[in-house]
Amino acid sequence: MKKRLSIAVALCVLAAVGIWLSTGTEALAGRGDGPVIYVTSQELFYDSIVTADPLPPHGPFQKLEMEGPTGLQTEYGPGDPEYRGGRWWFDSNGNDEMDEEDHYFSCPLLGPGREEP
Repeated sequence: MKKRLSIAVALCVLAAVGIWLSTGTEALAGRGDGPVIYVTSQELFYDSIVTADPLPPHGPFQKLEMEGPTGLQTEYGPGDPEYRGGRWWFDSNGNDEMDEEDHYFSCPLLGPGREEP
């Protein structure tokens, strides 16, 4: 699973660089270059933008799961007090605890959320 997530994040970053090189930085100001993430507590979909991958495993992170209607979901999003601003951890080893073996990265959600992916 960690490898799959790492590949997805790497592809998003490569796509953003490709867009930037071909059209300039204005293209990155759109709906985002990252995956669409479903927020379960809001029942909304959010675009995202990858800003740092990987991050050191220090500080507050929010769990990102490979489930839901778009293949990625989380419990909280923008406006929720529990939202960590797009600082995610993925439970790579499946023990449901944040530890050194998991994957940590930054991928903020871009509002407004919408009802369809």
